[in-house]
Amino acid sequence: MTETVVVGAVAVAVAERLRAAHIRALYGAGRQSEALASYADLRTRLAGELGVDPGPELVALHGSVLRQDASLEPTPPPLPPATLPLAPALPTPVTELIGRTEAVAAVTELLARERLVTLTGPGGVGKTRLAEEMGRSAAGAFPDGVRMVPLAATGGVEEQIATALGLREDAGASLEDALRARRTLLLLDNCEHVVDAAADTVRRMLTAAPGLRILATSREPLGLAAESVWVVPPLSQADAESLFARRAAASAPGFTAAGEDEAAAVAEICRRLDRLPLALELAATRVRALGVRGLAARLDDRFRLLAGGRRDVPGRQRTLRAVIDWSWELLDDEERTVLRRLAVFADGCTLEAAETVCGAGVDVLDPLIRLVDRSLLTMTDGPAGEPRYRLPESVAAYARERLTEADEARAHEERHHAYVAALLEQAGEDLRGPGQRAGLAQLDGESGNIRAALARSVERGDAGGALRLALAATWYWFLRGRWSEARRALGAALGVRGGAEAGAEARLGVHADEGAGAELRARAALWQEGFAVLAGEAGAPAPAPDTDTDTDTDTEISKPSPRLARPTWFLAHAALTAGEDLPRSEALAERALAEFGAAGDAWGTAAALGTRSTVGLLRGDLAGARRDATESHAAFRELGDGWGQLRSGYILAALASITGDYAQAEELHRGGLASAEELGLWPDAADRLTGLGRVALLTGDFAEARALHERAAALSAEIGLALGARRTGDAGQAEKLLRKTLAWHREVSFGPGPALLLAELGFLAEQRGDAEAALSLHHEGLAVARESGDPRAVALAQEGLAGAHALAGDPVRAARLLGAAHRAREAAGAPLPEAERGDVDRVEAAVRAALGDEVYTRECGAETDDFPDRAGS
Repeated sequence: MTETVVVGAVAVAVAERLRAAHIRALYGAGRQSEALASYADLRTRLAGELGVDPGPELVALHGSVLRQDASLEPTPPPLPPATLPLAPALPTPVTELIGRTEAVAAVTELLARERLVTLTGPGGVGKTRLAEEMGRSAAGAFPDGVRMVPLAATGGVEEQIATALGLREDAGASLEDALRARRTLLLLDNCEHVVDAAADTVRRMLTAAPGLRILATSREPLGLAAESVWVVPPLSQADAESLFARRAAASAPGFTAAGEDEAAAVAEICRRLDRLPLALELAATRVRALGVRGLAARLDDRFRLLAGGRRDVPGRQRTLRAVIDWSWELLDDEERTVLRRLAVFADGCTLEAAETVCGAGVDVLDPLIRLVDRSLLTMTDGPAGEPRYRLPESVAAYARERLTEADEARAHEERHHAYVAALLEQAGEDLRGPGQRAGLAQLDGESGNIRAALARSVERGDAGGALRLALAATWYWFLRGRWSEARRALGAALGVRGGAEAGAEARLGVHADEGAGAELRARAALWQEGFAVLAGEAGAPAPAPDTDTDTDTDTEISKPSPRLARPTWFLAHAALTAGEDLPRSEALAERALAEFGAAGDAWGTAAALGTRSTVGLLRGDLAGARRDATESHAAFRELGDGWGQLRSGYILAALASITGDYAQAEELHRGGLASAEELGLWPDAADRLTGLGRVALLTGDFAEARALHERAAALSAEIGLALGARRTGDAGQAEKLLRKTLAWHREVSFGPGPALLLAELGFLAEQRGDAEAALSLHHEGLAVARESGDPRAVALAQEGLAGAHALAGDPVRAARLLGAAHRAREAAGAPLPEAERGDVDRVEAAVRAALGDEVYTRECGAETDDFPDRAGS
């Protein structure tokens, strides 16, 4: 216990000395507010972690800063005795250090605890500049001074350190003896090219000199037990943009990034240059000649573009290529081989992928680990929690050049293609079962690789390879809502001309023949049309298909084929979702259902039943909809498919709401929302929020309904917001939202959708006393409802017309319309729930008041052949 207390006290004392030096340095630089913030930060940390307050010396220093005491003016520390001139302690900065306040604080804290700290990171990230800033801020904590030693490849490490410290060889004392009694901070810069010698010298110095602390910079760790590694990160995006803007303004006086286009170009430059300070400073010198938009457009040729640089830095830092050349020359043959082969990946890869694609004739694991150590490869956690390895963009561009020079590009692009294809085909099954969540997470990390592999297939004219990749990715694209991307990718694959299928299919282990190629194209065409419908791009141009093998989807659908069943069903689902063509959706779903049954495809059967249940709901066949949705839900639950359960569960929730079972509807929607959020299926999550909002609306919780609909952030939610606005008296907002949504429904020709919207607009007109507008809107709604065949929609239009006729002075016709609507709902098995009777009760009360109860009851039961259309109104 006593030892722990002593160690803790020592750590506090060192931390306070370092922080005091940091505060003095900040104050001396005219940064009083930052000095005060540094004190407050340490006080908070000491209280939170150790339960103590700062010592009296630090408290006194804080008071001096507040008073701006003249005694705080910096005085140079005494030089240690030496018989040779000392090297300058630290270079004087000529530009402001931007974006490193947190880094300085973190390294200061680390140096308070550890005697050896190594700053690592890629070339150009700013390790040297950060070390210099650390030396200046910590100088007061080291009575025997701070010395910086830029290590050169020529000359021994020990000799260079001795020279910097002013030690003579003929004095007879070793470096360890000279340092033994000193309290010194030694900054060893650029250790990577002499790492073995540097590590040995550092180990001996630390063993001999207990008062010595060392801050090293290196592109790889020294590999000592006493070492604490701190990885210098790239700048934040905001700090990178600030640095670039300041350096660009220095190069091109008057430059600003005030315009939207210029700001976007600066952001792109910073991102594509990996937010590395050196690369940004090199790029900023080109703004005067190219402007930021011209500079951003030319970054694909970054090494030629950033070939000039400052003359006041070492040669290895004067150009972007020189920075990476320096690291490349330090690699062995295996490391170079793995590095250049990793360039075929886009946005990184897993270890398994690296071994599969890059492992021809080389063991990948050890070189990959060394590349991470040498800051040429970064390791992060992927979406599925697994480690992922990524080349910074400039390193990747350099590695691609080296891959081409080694004549390995084509072979490893094909290995990459085969790996991505196999991954997609396996995930395609996982995405339809209990592995759905894991499969989505895995493919989320591979989106860049999918795009890269597909783009290369298209560029090579490999039609078969492109089609197989695109087809294997369809369900992933659908679940992630990337409908436009899917349409474009399938269009690009279909647009490849030539007969390259055999080569790609052979690589994938598939026998190619003319029939197989035609079937691939037919499947791709169906999927493409479905995605175009979902994305609202059915008429948008796509890459021109091969005219020799152009595919007509309606012709292909008519040909029985188990392999066409799923894309046929998908087109039915898409058309139904977008409200494009209800009869066509129904016909396609029935055709797919028959094919699924013949092939024994359980997943396909469940999907087609779900689609048919939606058709039944829209047509008013509630019994059929419930039967199909229940069967679909049970099948998807057995298969473990979360998306399928979401879809069928939504229909069951809608049916519960229609019959007034709001508790069941809420339970189903909440369960669906949890599943959608867990799977990251955000369009489905929006649907569930909208469903919950409607339940809240119908049960009178208008505030909750509004909150839920606003969360949904989807077009369908605007309908719910409109209904809520009308019921809470905000007629203007209700009409605005309803008309916006109605315009969209008309644009896509969504048959049943406008019926509800027209009814709501009609009720609004009636409530504001405009009988003519109400009659017009409800007549239009009745025509739409009759066309859709949904008896509930017909009843709603009749109820609206009843209100309009009552307002116009025809209570008899109003009573007959109310009676007809009631009978239609009873026949459909969907009587109007209590929570939805507000409009009907209001109209009925007005009609009863006009006719009396006896006449109202008689007219309500009167049979008529037809109910008012335009001619009879």
